[in-house]
Amino acid sequence: MIPHHHKRTDCRLCASQMLECVLHLTPTPPANALVPATEKNKTQVAYPLDVYRCADCGHLQLLDIIDPKVLFSHYVYVSSTSSVMVGYLRDQCAAIISRLKLKPGDLVVEFGSNDGTLLRFFKEAGMRVLGVDPAANVAPDASEIETVGDFFSAEVARQIREQYGPAKAICAYNVCAHIDNLRDVVDGVSLLLAPDGQFIFEVGYLLDVYQKTLFDTIYHEHVDFHHVEPLKLFFSERGLKLLHAERSNIQGGALVGYVGSLTGQENQTVTKLIKMEHEAGLQSAGTFRRWENAIKQRGEELMALLGSLKAKGKSIVAYGAAAKATTLMYHFGLDGSLLDYIVDDNPLKHGMLTPGLHVPICSPDVLYQQKPDYVLVLAWNFAERIIEKHKHYAGNDSRFIIPLPNLAIVGE
Repeated sequence: MIPHHHKRTDCRLCASQMLECVLHLTPTPPANALVPATEKNKTQVAYPLDVYRCADCGHLQLLDIIDPKVLFSHYVYVSSTSSVMVGYLRDQCAAIISRLKLKPGDLVVEFGSNDGTLLRFFKEAGMRVLGVDPAANVAPDASEIETVGDFFSAEVARQIREQYGPAKAICAYNVCAHIDNLRDVVDGVSLLLAPDGQFIFEVGYLLDVYQKTLFDTIYHEHVDFHHVEPLKLFFSERGLKLLHAERSNIQGGALVGYVGSLTGQENQTVTKLIKMEHEAGLQSAGTFRRWENAIKQRGEELMALLGSLKAKGKSIVAYGAAAKATTLMYHFGLDGSLLDYIVDDNPLKHGMLTPGLHVPICSPDVLYQQKPDYVLVLAWNFAERIIEKHKHYAGNDSRFIIPLPNLAIVGE
């Protein structure tokens, strides 16, 4: 028995047991399980990382589940670290206020609220706000954003409604893909929503993940890989309706959905995206079995390039010790023999080692001191911002390698 691990046997959305493994990825430790530099000899357990497809509703998911208390009770990702993310959440707040016609005093609840970045914008607009997040180490001060230190559930939703009343908006940004018991959570949404309220969620979009070969967004914190068609059925079966769906470019490609009561009017955005999903073949298991070959090809291209550069005596470091880096590094075999170190903007990660492979993580200031020949941008979703900010780290000799969606070198 692997510690903190169990394997579910039914679909997270429709409860079917007609599940087929369509993608095998290299087992990894939890993607954010950084260790202090003093523990470089520590052995970390690698858990299976296989993706299954439900033959009944078409949903893609992990069945190997790590205890969420291990993954989320002490968290190292904070939204405010990225200026791109802060700007995005500001825009999302404005869109929600406009679409739902929110007024000062309306209650906005966010679960997976992290450091409160999104809720701050609602608070500035005059709304009452409440966060729900189990990671006490990243939660804001209670005087700024009141936060319930727990996982959102039907029971937590019931307690919130009794104390604060119904919510006009419930937000869940980059969190629903992390939740194993999604049915209980959505039942909680139903309990907490006002009759004219809406649930706004953002998840990584499987259509983008597949079309751009963004396989590194698959790691143990993400147990679901969502697309519109299965979600529409899922919400309907829970007594809700997917009213609006739109694509976002954040994090390589995301899906933003607005969910309300069954009496609400679904607009054409939902049908349009389902049509695009069918055109891409997302309803076929064979599509994802073939996808494994495309992932393998990307890895061979990247490793051939890095191997050639190392053979020429070039120094290579990486930028971005994000969770996705763990999947990419393990699956492609990218370790300390090729990377001298990784830099990251998040000070919580400085002085730590990457999960399992134990590559050192440093401040970006080190780039300017050591001037490596190449910087591999593992946080490829923020590549444009990173390159613009650090394009002169080595003067005119600054060079960046972007591994995904397509292998590219910037600066040559």
